[in-house]
Amino acid sequence: MKVYEALNWASSFLKKADRDENAGELLLQHFMQMDRASFLAHLREDVQPGILEAFQKAVHAHAAGQPVQYIIGFEEFYGRTFKVNEDVLIPRPETEELVYNALQRIPKLFGNADGLKMADIGTGSGAIAVTMKLEMPELHVTATDIYGPTLELAKKNAVQNGAEIEFLQGDLLQPLMAQKKKFDIILSNPPYIPERDAEWMSDVVTKHEPHRALFAGEDGLDLYRRFMEELPAVLKQRALIGFEVGAGQSEAVSGLLQDHFPEARAETVYDINGKDRMVFAELR
Repeated sequence: MKVYEALNWASSFLKKADRDENAGELLLQHFMQMDRASFLAHLREDVQPGILEAFQKAVHAHAAGQPVQYIIGFEEFYGRTFKVNEDVLIPRPETEELVYNALQRIPKLFGNADGLKMADIGTGSGAIAVTMKLEMPELHVTATDIYGPTLELAKKNAVQNGAEIEFLQGDLLQPLMAQKKKFDIILSNPPYIPERDAEWMSDVVTKHEPHRALFAGEDGLDLYRRFMEELPAVLKQRALIGFEVGAGQSEAVSGLLQDHFPEARAETVYDINGKDRMVFAELR
């Protein structure tokens, strides 16, 4: 079978399964170990039997609901490659915007990043922590997660990308509080999906990505409420808080921040799709 024939088969098969019909190209490119330019130059070549078998198996797996990123074992984030498996949430482009906006705010609030301490809470794959450290090397970065296997994968991503990060296992801010650590910057992309939303979400997400990284109570705000109780114990007087939020949650999260930090300036930031996706609060 030629490469283009394999792609046509995959596209038709995935379309019938109501999956992304373009996923075949990502999968075959991965198994052929080519960049996109090389891959496109080989469309009329034969697919080696071993590669074809692996590719067809992967297409069937994706048709059954397994995310492409888990099949190939990685996802791109902020121009870097991060290992992913079913212990971690797949990094999303919206979270790249959280990182970008945090990077813009730090020099405005602090002047420079020298000696600043930052924590990424619920680090998952480590995408936020690793990217912040590499984009702003002056930061001292700590990353936490409640689940051991998740933290181990984040450590591998830090090593793979050459980022020096301290990793702590524990629930939300508890490991920081236990060490009586104080931070200038707290960033988090916590679980924020209301549990009832699972009914209409794609099974690609609900049957494969970890629920502990997705859902947070009846209204999706449970973790933000806990943050409000714990944040005062770990923040310095001048500090930046940055959360990713679900679309439509920014007003509630901003309200929680203003209630618990009356002196703070809370701001909602909209993502590239026009959705209220981030809330930042500056304590001066």
